[in-house]
Amino acid sequence: MKKNISIIILFIGLVAWQCSKFDQKADLKQSLMSGVNDVNTALSSISFSRGYDLLTINGDGSGMGFSTETGTDVSSVVAWDITDSITLDKVAGIYNFQPDYSRFWHRYFPVSLFKKTGESDHMIVHMPQRLMFRPKYLFNMNVPDTSLKNDFTIDASAYHLFRNGWNSFDYNLEAAFTVRDTAIGESNINYLTDPEDGISFDSEFTFPLGYKITVEKSAVDTIRSSSFALLDDNDDILLKETSVVAKTGYKMHEKTYILTIGNIDIKRSTGVDSIQVYLNGTLQKKAAVKIMDEKEDNDNKSICHSRDLQITFDDGTTTNLSDLINPALVTLRTLVGALGEMYFARNIVDYIALSIAYSAH
Repeated sequence: MKKNISIIILFIGLVAWQCSKFDQKADLKQSLMSGVNDVNTALSSISFSRGYDLLTINGDGSGMGFSTETGTDVSSVVAWDITDSITLDKVAGIYNFQPDYSRFWHRYFPVSLFKKTGESDHMIVHMPQRLMFRPKYLFNMNVPDTSLKNDFTIDASAYHLFRNGWNSFDYNLEAAFTVRDTAIGESNINYLTDPEDGISFDSEFTFPLGYKITVEKSAVDTIRSSSFALLDDNDDILLKETSVVAKTGYKMHEKTYILTIGNIDIKRSTGVDSIQVYLNGTLQKKAAVKIMDEKEDNDNKSICHSRDLQITFDDGTTTNLSDLINPALVTLRTLVGALGEMYFARNIVDYIALSIAYSAH
């Protein structure tokens, strides 16, 4: 019996070794195609989710597709009278959308939109999903609609918004979102601006499907960095792009650029003559990459804006990255833009928090 077990273990080990050996022999082209396939699969799945709909809410109230036009940005428009700050303890509780139309309210000073129905150390808000996905109805609640049901829930476990003058801003939101008791995603946003420490911003959204996308930006003195990443449920990188630029005189110069697709890293940095390509951490000496920018003086040097990569493999064949991840690239551009803007947080969650805090005063 022991002999049979030993043979089985030996066989399993041999198979695992052969598989590992095969994986290591996968060339750059095979690895890139595999990585691109994972990216396209993830973005296709995300694009049909309600979490994607939430992220792509925009200023025209359509709720489909991202726009840089912002509606009511309460963080910058409202002339607050609540010590210019909102903390979670001021808005903690369970609230139902139940507007009091007998009281006067203005779009920038909403009062009596939500009624407190219970206690909680979170800010839990139940509201009609129509008001979230079509925010124009939330901002213009002039006529009662008794047919609306509170089937959308915001559960904010962390929240604060501090402003000290126009050059100092501190913001944090950690929240989960559900539609009809079905989870559609979780967000975590941190945004800090300080006259001395500069600007730092990081935003992430986790989909119940098992994918996560993150955006990070910072600006300190003359150095700016930005990155975005698409990760799977194990936090393994499917796609990540990082750029670091420095200002010299009146121009910005890129110091470092790294694009990761699965187990492939493409790097360009100052002081290195060529663009380096790594497969599983090993430099690929025969591979060649050409970075193509529509405009050399464009600050938006990203595959989400005006950048493309032309890749030449060992067999001499050439392809453009944009062709490999098209049309998923459109979804990626939308997600990265939406995460950087976070319209639903800045214009809807903040608006609701302001309504609750203002009504309490």
